[in-house]
Amino acid sequence: MSVIWATMALIGDDWHNNVRIDIDAGRISAIAPDAPRDPAAVTVGCVVPAPVNCHSHAFQRAMAGLTERRGAAGQDSFWTWRQLMYRFLDQLTPEQVEAIAAQVQVEMLEAGYGASVEFHYLHHQPDGTPYDDIGEMAQRILAAAASTGIGLTLLPVMYQFGGCDRRPLGAGQRRFGNDPESFVALVASAGAGMGELPPDCRLGVAPHSLRAVAPEDLGGLAKLAPDGPIHMHLAEQLAEVDEVSAAWGARPVEWAIDNIDLSARWCLIHCTQMTAAETVNLARTGAIAGLCPLTEASLGDGIFDGMRWAEAGGAMAVGSDSNIRISLAEELRQLDTSQRLRDHSRAAFATAERSTGRALLQAVAAGGAVSAARGTGRLEVGAVADILALNSTHPDLFGVTGDTLLDTFIFAGDSGMVSDVWSAGRHLVRDGRHIDRARILAAYGRAVAALRAGV
Repeated sequence: MSVIWATMALIGDDWHNNVRIDIDAGRISAIAPDAPRDPAAVTVGCVVPAPVNCHSHAFQRAMAGLTERRGAAGQDSFWTWRQLMYRFLDQLTPEQVEAIAAQVQVEMLEAGYGASVEFHYLHHQPDGTPYDDIGEMAQRILAAAASTGIGLTLLPVMYQFGGCDRRPLGAGQRRFGNDPESFVALVASAGAGMGELPPDCRLGVAPHSLRAVAPEDLGGLAKLAPDGPIHMHLAEQLAEVDEVSAAWGARPVEWAIDNIDLSARWCLIHCTQMTAAETVNLARTGAIAGLCPLTEASLGDGIFDGMRWAEAGGAMAVGSDSNIRISLAEELRQLDTSQRLRDHSRAAFATAERSTGRALLQAVAAGGAVSAARGTGRLEVGAVADILALNSTHPDLFGVTGDTLLDTFIFAGDSGMVSDVWSAGRHLVRDGRHIDRARILAAYGRAVAALRAGV
């Protein structure tokens, strides 16, 4: 058992002072406000639930900063970026993938995330030939999590076709491809490897998108991880909407609502190209909107209709997707300020009871927990102990309490305000740094030096 003593804590829906939190077997076993300080406890400033990072393609972290030049065509877009990404991933070895994933997980923890959901679609050798163990690349993600200690939900991705017309995967996509039979073997390999991780880690599945998976195969995928979450990209780009509409006779969100048994088990990523009616109807299914505001801005995806989604009672989570910048504070800031820019408003997600920062943090903590099938999201007895501590001695936090403290972290701060993070009770970030940062950073540096030179 371990003990945390915090000067302030968001317990359930209320702020309390001088809070003792006991952790046993990875879960919160007791909470006592107005408690005397225990000399044996880890003493911190303000503690809140550490949200889950709901969507990551870890390997793309090594591309950060390499895609900001105009291409020969003169007009860059998501689709030209994707071609560069394909050239980059063709070079990756399993060893490099493990080193990159570990660095990503360290940066997530240092940013305040308590766990990660890896949307893992890089499966095979560059020519598409499976490794001797078809789950080799998945095992590398698992090995990274074992090294960093992060809570992991692994989602092997089914990627079968190059488009709705079922054309074969192109040259840059061959490492992704599986038919239904080989995908069963891949999920089985990943599941076997999960046994080496702590019991809070989870396995789910992810049909990549409506463009990449046959509609008749969607139901079977859900059965491969019956207790795990299902994630899928949906309605990210205008060209995707047009292609699905032409092939299937309905826009992506319309088709998903009419043909998939959507529920809280589903996390639908991006959803930046939805009509007003689609937004309301999708929110009412209970599915989680998995939002990645920094990547969506970088790729020109569009702005998620967060105001309409929230008014319809929709659940949401945030992720770092391309990992060009891993920052919980900045994802939440971008999510709110994008609404302000579109609507000429301020404090977009604030309510009568909660400030903007608190409303955002609590929403994504709750939604992220569901998206990862992880019993966290609130500081309460029985919850998985994913806990984020903010440094109350940071200059911008002097004299700041309650909701204003979260507003300051999200709208005036960054990861430098994070002092400590626990993932299922594992105390992995101390004084702002991961406990094994130096070793993992050195391995990452060796892995990416050659990669970046070749792009």
